[in-house]
This record gives sequence, structure tokens and C-alpha cells, in this order.
Amino acid sequence: MAAAMLLLPLGDTLSKFLTEKLNPVDVATARVVAQAAFLLPAAALLPGRLRGAMLSPIVALSGLLVMITLIGLIGAFAVMPIATAIAIFFVEPLILTLLAGPLLGETVGARRLAAVGTGLVGALIVIRPGPEFEIAALLPLLAAASHALNMIVLRRATRTRSGLTIQCGATIYACLGMVALSFALHASGLPTPDPGALATSAWALILGSGLLAAASYVLIAEAFRHAEAGLLAPFQYLEIIGATAAGFLVFGDFPDRMTWLGIAVILASGLYVVYRERSPAPAAMLDDVPGLCSSVD
Repeated sequence: MAAAMLLLPLGDTLSKFLTEKLNPVDVATARVVAQAAFLLPAAALLPGRLRGAMLSPIVALSGLLVMITLIGLIGAFAVMPIATAIAIFFVEPLILTLLAGPLLGETVGARRLAAVGTGLVGALIVIRPGPEFEIAALLPLLAAASHALNMIVLRRATRTRSGLTIQCGATIYACLGMVALSFALHASGLPTPDPGALATSAWALILGSGLLAAASYVLIAEAFRHAEAGLLAPFQYLEIIGATAAGFLVFGDFPDRMTWLGIAVILASGLYVVYRERSPAPAAMLDDVPGLCSSVD
């Protein structure tokens, strides 16, 4: 899990480079197609890890949410530092907690609701809405909401399928959807990149981002096969460390003090939610019903 969380920012870094040559939708399309080119053969070599129907309506819904998440994140990478985008994106566990009640019928207690509110304040500190506020800053929030919905979909889908099966199926649907979206946008007048005109470096970035994404998802699936989700959940925050390091080393971006403050608030709130999920039953009963984040995060 730690390796996966450190590989993901490297793929994001390559995607950010690609936004200098292609629009975010084309970057997302190229990345998910390259991801499929590596993920599906890797899954074929792990037949024991595949279980259940790979193509079905619920997996198609997961693919749609993957599309929205990718477009939101890559769109954010195009206009802001990677670390800032990932920091805002990490309100996802908090959004997931909010959605647990209406979508899963689970009770969320006052303490966790307070943690959610605090985490969203942290996101506002990072975004800093004001006279110079850019609407693009909402893209990571869109990605976070979409990812949280996808976690709920995955929770239901994994009742009859393995995690790797869902990832492969969702990747196939996301490929089809992104290619269709790209063609639709280009048909409406958006400039169309000529694949033959792309430099070798651009193709290397595309293949590299796809390889890193595929490797990350295989590692995540293996991690969840060997350990409880509640144990793995805190490791997801390593992605912020990797994103900060990659942004500084490659692009010279380093979060300012206010951004670090917002990141700290988001991290503290998210880790508190994870802690409450892993609390023993007697303690958890004083607050709310455990089980959501530890099941899907």
C-alpha cells in the first residue's frame, strides 16, 4: 500500500507534463488507455485474483466515476501544484463519511460529523476563496466527491467480485467512455491532437503514466487481499508526501504556510475518521456505527 501511494504521484507528475501538450480530457483518455494496456495483461497473469463478472452495470458506473475523477484531477494538475490538488482531493474520506448515511443507511455520529466539518474548513484554507479565486480550484473537490461515490459503488460490487476484477472492468468502461468523450469534444470544434505529430517524449509520458497507474492499482488490490482495510487506510496519506516531493523536485512548487496549515487540518480530520472506524465496539457505540471507511478506504 505504501509503494502504491508513492507511485501514484509519479504518474500524476507525468500527467501534469502532458497537460503542457494536450488538454486535460485528452490526457485523461491517453492515461486510462495506457493504463488498460498494462493492467489487463497483468491481471491475466494473476487469474486467481480475478473473481466475478468484470462487465456489468455496477462496474460500468464505477468506470464513469473513474472518468470524472481523472478529468477533475488532471484538470487541476494543469492549473495548480500537484501537492495542492492532492491535498484538496483528500477531503474524499470526509465526503465518504457524509454519504454513508443517505446512501448506505449508516449512522454517523456527532464526533465524525465535526471531523468532516473541520476537514472541509482545511480544504477552504487550501483553496482560499477570495477576489483571486479560480473556479478550477473546485476540480479536486469534484474528483474527491466522485471518488467517494466510487468507493460506495465498490463496496457493493465487491460482495460478488474481487477488487482486481472491478478495477479491470472499470478501466475498460472508462477507456470506452473517455475515447467517446474525446471524439465528441473534437467533433464540437475542440482542436484534435495528431497522434503522429506527438513527440517521442509525449508517448513516453503517456506510457509511463499508464504503467505507474496500473502498477499502483495491482499493488492496492494485493494490499487489500492481505490486510484489513482499516489498517491500510492511513497509508493513503503518504500520497500527499509523494506529491509534495514530486512537485518540488520536478516543478519547483512548494506549499506555502497557509497551504501546509490546510493540509494539516485535512490530514488530522481524515485520520480521526479512520481512528473512529477502527475503535473497539464499546467505544465506537458511544459515537456512531463503525465500518464504512474501514471497508472501502
